[in-house]
Amino acid sequence: MHWRMYEHGMEFGWLFVIIFTVLMILGVIHLVNLIGDRRSKGPYVESPLHILKSRYAKGEITKEDYEKMKRDLSEK
Repeated sequence: MHWRMYEHGMEFGWLFVIIFTVLMILGVIHLVNLIGDRRSKGPYVESPLHILKSRYAKGEITKEDYEKMKRDLSEK
């Protein structure tokens, strides 16, 4: 009798094994895609205008220098 109860509870065990296997495969594929996306983007590079704004905000250049350099960058 004990064996029949165990057997009865395992009727859908194969279904759970299949679902678990599919989820594991999808998880591995998702991780591989995440790692591949990070490598393909490469390092972050700031634009020249962003660097210029940052230097002006830090006080490294004057407003006149900022305006002149901004015009120079806009002409390119």
